Amino acid sequence: MLGIDHSLLSVRDMYLADDLAMKSGVSGISLMEKAGQAVARAVCDIVPEGRVLVLCGPGNNGGDGFVAAAVLDDLGYEVKLYSMVSISELKGDALYFAKRWHGDVVHELGDANFQSADVIVDALFGAGLARPLDRTCCRFAEWSRGRRVVSVDMPSGVSGDTGEIVGDLAFSAEKTVTFFMKKTGHCLYPGKDLCGDIIVADIGIPKEVEVKLSSLSEENYLARENHPDLWSNQIPGYDYSRHKYHFGHSLVWGGEMSGAGRLAAMSALRVGSGLVTVLCSEADRLVYALTSPSLIVDDHKDHAELVVFMRDRKVSAFVLGPGAGRGDGIKSFVSDVLKSCLVPVVLDADGISVFEDKPEQLLSLLSEQVIITPHEGEFKRLFPDVRGGRLERARYAAVKAGCIVVLKGADTIIAAPDGRAVINTNAPYWLAKGGTGDVLSGIITGLLAQGLSIFEAACAGVWLHSDAAYRAGSGMIADDLITCIGASMAPFKDPK
Repeated sequence: MLGIDHSLLSVRDMYLADDLAMKSGVSGISLMEKAGQAVARAVCDIVPEGRVLVLCGPGNNGGDGFVAAAVLDDLGYEVKLYSMVSISELKGDALYFAKRWHGDVVHELGDANFQSADVIVDALFGAGLARPLDRTCCRFAEWSRGRRVVSVDMPSGVSGDTGEIVGDLAFSAEKTVTFFMKKTGHCLYPGKDLCGDIIVADIGIPKEVEVKLSSLSEENYLARENHPDLWSNQIPGYDYSRHKYHFGHSLVWGGEMSGAGRLAAMSALRVGSGLVTVLCSEADRLVYALTSPSLIVDDHKDHAELVVFMRDRKVSAFVLGPGAGRGDGIKSFVSDVLKSCLVPVVLDADGISVFEDKPEQLLSLLSEQVIITPHEGEFKRLFPDVRGGRLERARYAAVKAGCIVVLKGADTIIAAPDGRAVINTNAPYWLAKGGTGDVLSGIITGLLAQGLSIFEAACAGVWLHSDAAYRAGSGMIADDLITCIGASMAPFKDPK
């Protein structure tokens, strides 16, 4: 059910939802009236009184602006209303509410109008904008910088699908009031940043519309916002009947840069893997052994030895790539592992980059039991011909590769070959530090070891990684992140 599973609407889905609502008997006038009232409430939350400049566009967003202006005027605010077009040019429900506005309507503004306003309501364009703002609206966006702005549905100039600025300029809001459900552009940067606080207002769209929309989207999954509701029921909790083997055995390939392998191994431990073994060179055994007495350290294996080792030691998940190096031997080893794919594999860093000269070779080896975790640069080398927004590209890549793709970034996207896609929204800015990607790969591996299904393990790993970063604080380094994983996991592991 939508609203429970944190679904996000595309612009196409948004128009479909409006159409379904009106076909169910809800009038467009009722929807617009409630939308405008929600915008007015957002203004009231910012200032209890004062001067409000309302910018109305030529479509339904402008109609929402006319409603908000009337409500605020009734409440005693000093309202100045600007319309991009004359009232006679408006249509439908927007025209209805424009005719009910009894105040003045201005068609020209200067910087002074913006400087004198306590709050600016941006009701110019909504999520469906597909062209750059014109020169006048760009000036308005510039004059609004640093001011308190409430945007209707989406800051004007931002794509509701991709979160990207359509053109050169867009509004930046303190609050954005959207309706029914969030759009994907609310969760993708830079849109997420430009939206400020996002308010999802109930404007009376019936529950049956949610059900209908969900069934129509079944073939083409709605994207979702990452949240524990999507995966927490798969995390095995602690109780007295369970022992270490109930929580799985993670295997880490320790490469020539031992710091990366150590970060991944310790993260798998902290997230709850019952056992963690590191396979490394003889030269690195001591450094891994001294990392923690909780780690099991063993020698590197060739592929034939590895198959036997994994079977005998009941290995349940394998991470390969952090600090592995980029020699031909690594490429061959990764190829052998992926061909057999005895357990779920997390392929990260060098495990991806070693194929940068032959990306099709790697793609031919991937399967639904593999998670790849590229950052933007690695992604472009692996999928050089893929274009579009991040969500579109991640989805395409998952289908092309036939595996789970975790496209890392401030708005990390997890995509599956069957069309499922989740956008992560809880990452703090300070997570962009060296080594944090190795921590993420270890967290995901530790979750896989505990029995989470592969897509849910990726989603949970990304969310927990971000939550741990918040707990660690802005001065964190990757080591600090590891120490906070346990606290992030505790709500899902501790006995109730």
